[in-house]
Amino acid sequence: MSNLTLLLTAAKSGDQQAIGQIFSLLYPELKAVARARLRRSMRLTMMDTTMLVHECFLRFLKLGSVQLENRTHFLAYAAHVIRTVIVDIVRHEQADKRGGSDPHQTLDTAVAESVPADGADVIDVAGALEALSATDPRLASVVEMRYFAGFSEAEIAQVMGVSERTVRRDWTKARAFLMLALQR
Repeated sequence: MSNLTLLLTAAKSGDQQAIGQIFSLLYPELKAVARARLRRSMRLTMMDTTMLVHECFLRFLKLGSVQLENRTHFLAYAAHVIRTVIVDIVRHEQADKRGGSDPHQTLDTAVAESVPADGADVIDVAGALEALSATDPRLASVVEMRYFAGFSEAEIAQVMGVSERTVRRDWTKARAFLMLALQR
């Protein structure tokens, strides 16, 4: 057994030190996942890759034990956590930017339409992805691993235990669902 496999086994039983060691071993790969995700939403948040990976680590610690089988499965779950961290930050920043829970009021509708929707697209995608997850969790997992973590079809197939062709079909279905959901 590799060192990572032993650490994942220990993390399943709730060993917090094992989670820390897993993050240390996979830190460069986690930073690459965070960098890829932040590249898509850099203007939306003031976070850098280090802060994002550290926030991901803290969320893993809050979980206690994690049920992950291998490196790819761990990175796929980390990509999901990174996505939720970014969505939470954008939601928080938008709430602060617009007066928190105070209702938004304008006197001129032209002014309201001219305001750029900074984080709205991230929140819209998150909502559409949640709807997709409620409909078909496997399709949502494919989107998270492919779009947010940058996994190849072969890596996704390995994690999910399906063929690459199934992953391609799922990706096509998920994209169609998300396009329809985002047009509403």
